[in-house]
Amino acid sequence: MSSGLEPVTGASLARAPAVCHDCVFWQSHSYKRPPKERWMRHIEDDWGSWGTLYHDADGRLLGFLQFGPTGHFPRARALPAGPPSADALLVTCAYVVDESTPWVLQSLFLSVIGEARDRRIRAIETFTYGQSDAIPPRGEFRPHRTIFPAAFVADLGFMPVRTQGRIALARLEISTLSPLVTESWRRKLARRLRERGNPAPVPQRP
Repeated sequence: MSSGLEPVTGASLARAPAVCHDCVFWQSHSYKRPPKERWMRHIEDDWGSWGTLYHDADGRLLGFLQFGPTGHFPRARALPAGPPSADALLVTCAYVVDESTPWVLQSLFLSVIGEARDRRIRAIETFTYGQSDAIPPRGEFRPHRTIFPAAFVADLGFMPVRTQGRIALARLEISTLSPLVTESWRRKLARRLRERGNPAPVPQRP
């Protein structure tokens, strides 16, 4: 088996981290918690898969990333620095199984960038905490994350749109990218993996 990416749907959710199976934080608004099964049917009918799983060559899970059209995540409208833009994909949360492998999260973000470009989506947005809150790289990548370090997404080209307190909404305009740019990021990531002696390659999207 080769390492790679797997779309997340109701059928593949069982292979995601256990904490993600029933979580509806982003799908909720105020005290209303919709059944996850109903939410999954809705987004899959409207959009398709709503996340990505990353496996190594032995089939072990390395990471999970959830994303989709902003309208499917009502919690985002209530967060500081929100709401996200209607024309964007929203990256809502991630789970990295081994916090010593931050490259997994980088690769998952690259896969979302590629999907947005293929689908002709205008932009990707996500919530971040500011540069003043930056912490050492090893600590940045806690296993479960719903808000991302500003420095991490800035390295991928995201720019802050709006800030409220410690939280910012960051945006990456897909039209400003070219295939050469994303391929350059892949080469840099692959080089970092080789330097660290990590055997897992940067996965390619199906």
